[in-house]
Amino acid sequence: MSPRQIDVHPEAVAEARAAAQWYRERSALAADAFLAELDRAVERITENPEMYPRYVRGTRRYLLQRFPFYLVYREVSGKLELVAIAHGRRKPGYWKRRIA
Repeated sequence: MSPRQIDVHPEAVAEARAAAQWYRERSALAADAFLAELDRAVERITENPEMYPRYVRGTRRYLLQRFPFYLVYREVSGKLELVAIAHGRRKPGYWKRRIA
């Protein structure tokens, strides 16, 4: 199966940038590792979106392995949408307003 395209919510882009900046201020290696893991996560989601567990409100969740973040995504009208790149311990469910 060929990878599917994924639309990324603008606020998810901002979350990725903010997290990468936070890591970069502490360690360029950590920031690069975060971005590499994020890229791998998106690639895996697009290759097999049904593989990851159902979450809330019709979404699915992909947990990053080395960092305390998870990706929330869903399929809408046959397209994938990355809704959030959320920190695992901050404001649970804050992203739900994005899928209302």
